[in-house]
Amino acid sequence: MDSVEQELRINLACLFRINAHLGWENSINTHSTLRLPGPEHHFLINPFGLHFDEITASDLIKIDLDGNVIGENRYPVNRAGYVIHSAIHLRREDARCVIHTHSLAGMAVAAASERLIEHNIFGLGFHGCLSYHDFEGASGDHNLSEPDRLATSLGPDNKAMIMRNHGLLSVGSSVAEAFVWMYRLDRACQAQVMANGAGGYVQPSQQAAEFSVKGAYDFATGFGACAPGELEFAAFQRLMDKLDPSYRE
Repeated sequence: MDSVEQELRINLACLFRINAHLGWENSINTHSTLRLPGPEHHFLINPFGLHFDEITASDLIKIDLDGNVIGENRYPVNRAGYVIHSAIHLRREDARCVIHTHSLAGMAVAAASERLIEHNIFGLGFHGCLSYHDFEGASGDHNLSEPDRLATSLGPDNKAMIMRNHGLLSVGSSVAEAFVWMYRLDRACQAQVMANGAGGYVQPSQQAAEFSVKGAYDFATGFGACAPGELEFAAFQRLMDKLDPSYRE
């Protein structure tokens, strides 16, 4: 294993610890994947059987676009995760990292008859750039025609998608970028669930929505100081190092 792959493994393992810390994990289910450099389209995926708070860099499984495991590993790969993530990695060159979650707030909004309501600063940041995919039942080898529709639903440019009746998905050119869009989308869902329970909300103006899209990108890039998500991911990584740095193993 070269130093580049090792560093990418550490970043992805750290992401799983952050997911657990934020309450995004769903037992041993859901996945995050990261494409490795090179023409082979190999990518890393979490082993099926481990909680997110126990995953280490060496636990991550390397697979190809056909779902074949590269090298040896003592854990299986969840085929549903492979189907969803390979669909995006194959069709979006910029989607090097793909995050899929089943957070309670995310599933609640995904099941709602309305779309994401742009009534808070997080939701407004996705104005005009959020995708949706209709539910086709649990993903897996029994529905191998879905990956094309899944990638089409995400589109060529959007960084986040609500999978109806299912959960949330985000992509990025790095772990940090995919994380920052998932963090903001999940926050938007949390705010929507809470506002609905409060009995109403104020609808911002169109100009406010447009300004918020610009603001979301400015914050994600540190106002031009870094690539999307780098500052926020680094802050969470420092927290994970304080709490339990074993993810680096």
